Amino acid sequence: MSASVPLRVVVVGAGAFGRNHLRVYRELQLAGKAVELVGVVDRDPTTLAAAVQKFEVPGFETIEACLAAGKVDAASVCVPTVHHATAAEPLLAAGIDLLIEKPLAANLTDADKILELSRKHGRIVQVGHLERFNPAVTAARQYLHQPMFFEAHRLSVFTPRSLDVDVVLDLMIHDLDIVLSLVASPVHEVRAVGLPVLSPKVDIANVRLEFENGCVANFTASRISTERVRKLRFFQPHQYLSLDFARQDLLMIDVTAAAGMDPAQLAAMAQMVQQAGGHPSAGLSLSKIDVEQGEPLRLEIESFLQKVRDRSTPVVSGQDGRAALALALEINAAIKAHTKRAGL
Repeated sequence: MSASVPLRVVVVGAGAFGRNHLRVYRELQLAGKAVELVGVVDRDPTTLAAAVQKFEVPGFETIEACLAAGKVDAASVCVPTVHHATAAEPLLAAGIDLLIEKPLAANLTDADKILELSRKHGRIVQVGHLERFNPAVTAARQYLHQPMFFEAHRLSVFTPRSLDVDVVLDLMIHDLDIVLSLVASPVHEVRAVGLPVLSPKVDIANVRLEFENGCVANFTASRISTERVRKLRFFQPHQYLSLDFARQDLLMIDVTAAAGMDPAQLAAMAQMVQQAGGHPSAGLSLSKIDVEQGEPLRLEIESFLQKVRDRSTPVVSGQDGRAALALALEINAAIKAHTKRAGL
């Protein structure tokens, strides 16, 4: 397809995520990009009417009605996770490339069904792990050489959103996907604990992964916190990097005289440097990496549209989404086993 011919896109699901997709597509269209928002689909008449009015786009209560109205090139699937496979099937069969919000599906059976349909119909499936497009993550990749220890914290205040899934599939899966993309090694061991607090599903979880190459990663996710935190730290030989997803900040500390310290000691020294206003201590060289700010969702959608045009593999492929889902489900199984052992 010529780069000047607008891609005709629709958004399936006009909830919180869907409205953001609608906003970005509309912004791109108004900015003169080669994209045209041609429809929104939602089964709830009230939600649909609000989206139609706000984004001035034709509304449809079913995917079939939307497809009957005219040609569609690409779609964002933003319905609840349990409905991803059901929504994806008619779209892929109609020859439409998909950006499916994370997680790819509620289970591996549905995930494999989506991937098989994408292969059968020759369609692109990108999974909406938007933190992969966070500019701080992009910047950090340039300094990656041998990560051996990760510490991830993703904390959020409680909202009724996404209560159809637990905190591992809701929040932690972002960090699982990023760490899997940074560590070129299979997972060797999973240890996990989690508890339901304000909902019937697990609301807070802590996970320790060990990879076959010896790398260790600790994850904490909570949707019952009093504050919002989205941070990732990782350590590699003679280097420590601290990434703040929300602020899109990246701090790097190179170690010379401090070489040989274990990660806990190095983290403590890094904290001392930060508390001292960023002045380097003996053996430490601190620098704040320049990060070009940008909205991850917009970057994600722009990348998706480019992959649709050039027919290349997405940055977050369907297989990447399946891998993150498989690990999240393995973690949930470990949480369940721990809960049973603990008699909770």
